[in-house]
Amino acid sequence: MSRRKGFLIAAAVLAGFLALAALMVSLAPEPERRDPPSRVPFVQTAAVAAGVGAIPVHGAGVVRPVAEVDLAPQVGGRVVWVDPALQSGGRVTAGQVLFRLDAADYELGVLQAEAALEARRVELLKAEEAAAIAADEYERFAARAGADALPATPLVLHRPQLEAARTALRREEGAVAHAKLALARTQVTAPFDGIVREESVETGQLMTAHVPVGRIFATDAVEVVVPLADAEASLISGLWQDGGTERAEAIVHAEYGDVRGSWRGFVDRALASLDETTRTIEVIVKVPNPFAVTDATEQAHPPLLVGKFAEVTIDGAAPGRYFRLRRAALQPGDEVWCLREDGTVRIVPVRVLQRLDDEVFVTGPLDTDEPVIVGGIRFATDGMAVRTADDESPATPAQ
Repeated sequence: MSRRKGFLIAAAVLAGFLALAALMVSLAPEPERRDPPSRVPFVQTAAVAAGVGAIPVHGAGVVRPVAEVDLAPQVGGRVVWVDPALQSGGRVTAGQVLFRLDAADYELGVLQAEAALEARRVELLKAEEAAAIAADEYERFAARAGADALPATPLVLHRPQLEAARTALRREEGAVAHAKLALARTQVTAPFDGIVREESVETGQLMTAHVPVGRIFATDAVEVVVPLADAEASLISGLWQDGGTERAEAIVHAEYGDVRGSWRGFVDRALASLDETTRTIEVIVKVPNPFAVTDATEQAHPPLLVGKFAEVTIDGAAPGRYFRLRRAALQPGDEVWCLREDGTVRIVPVRVLQRLDDEVFVTGPLDTDEPVIVGGIRFATDGMAVRTADDESPATPAQ
């Protein structure tokens, strides 16, 4: 086969392929035409809710006793008896004798003081008799001497001696009272209803006066120290009123495993200085009867233990007009991005009253049920066009 014939065959094959390709292209379906994606950002919105009633103030703090004292004897001696309740975790009542010291030396001291007192009473009787005799003798002398009689001095009439005897008697009476007081102090009693936190007292132990041997804290009430920002503290009514009768109520919550206990309390006071580290105000919430279940229908739960971390909800103020928003609606700088009817953004500055985990309470130029942006964009300007799931077409800025 000649070279020319080979070229013709190749050209024919190539022409056939080109014709087949052209046929396939002509028979292919025309591609669907789509509009380019919108450049207007898509946002999620939520409605503004009107606030009703008091704004709750949430916080947390550590439970501490209202009163806690060191347990120490006021006199020294050897321990001869210890109450079984005097142990860590033991409960005691006011006036209960916790332990006794050997009282023999103090009983002897009372006898000695009483004997000295009786001797001083005799000395006083002698001084009174001597003063009476001296006065009688002076009267007889003055009657004989007439106008020449010199006036009697106090010493002649035994007045200083009599006053000294009376003073000595009072001193011995004080000594008797002191001896009896020391004897009474050989019995160490509980100052209030409480729980023993710690103790180190054993029978036969030699005690030294004023050396602590344990600690007791009161059980009639406990306190929860709640640090709050000044904006949150300002929502509590009567916080700075001294001796006010109206106190904001509070609920204290604490968890023990899968049991959540609740106790009712009230705001007792607030410290008049800011914490230097956190710049917060420490509000003291007092909880009466922390070892009792508040609701008899509830399952019994452990007491509100000292040292427990607890959550606190305080009844705050009730402003005349405020709004509730989702936490995501609050933007940096305390701004809210509202959505106008024409699909553009309206930036509204607000005053934050309270921040919760999922909700914020604010005041400002908002309207109930007004949509606010809660997601989709990180930056916005006033008048910026956005679109939502309800829009069928991109929003157009108002002219």
